[in-house]
Amino acid sequence: MTLRILTIVCALGIISGCSDTNIIIPTTPSNLPVTPTNPGNPNAPVTGIHKIEFRTTGNALGARVRYSNSNDGLAQVTTVLPFVFNMTTSQQSIFLSIEATPTSYSVLTTFPFMSAQIFVDGLLFRESSSSDFFLQTITASGTWRQ
Repeated sequence: MTLRILTIVCALGIISGCSDTNIIIPTTPSNLPVTPTNPGNPNAPVTGIHKIEFRTTGNALGARVRYSNSNDGLAQVTTVLPFVFNMTTSQQSIFLSIEATPTSYSVLTTFPFMSAQIFVDGLLFRESSSSDFFLQTITASGTWRQ
């Protein structure tokens, strides 16, 4: 008997919790002033300087990382992970590229993982990842435009 009453009370509680949802769609533009923003990050102000970050992470013991941009050309380092390189530019369009090759994984590693990323103004622009023991090169590249 108490189980039946409890079931009825729960069912009534769930049903009474449901109500109509009203969605009001505007039919005219708002009168709020529009301020220019960065199209990649609407919350960031428009500036002439852009921060670019090349990042390689993972659980490999080390990696050969090659990164390039149209300002500085190609650079290659052999390093431990994580690897981060920052630069700034005032260009409105720039080609960016990162390649990473793991040198080795620990014998105790059961789930290998490596990721190469390019961030522009704090937002992820390009990414590539790998999750195998084959020590293959991963690449992320593209032309960023403001």
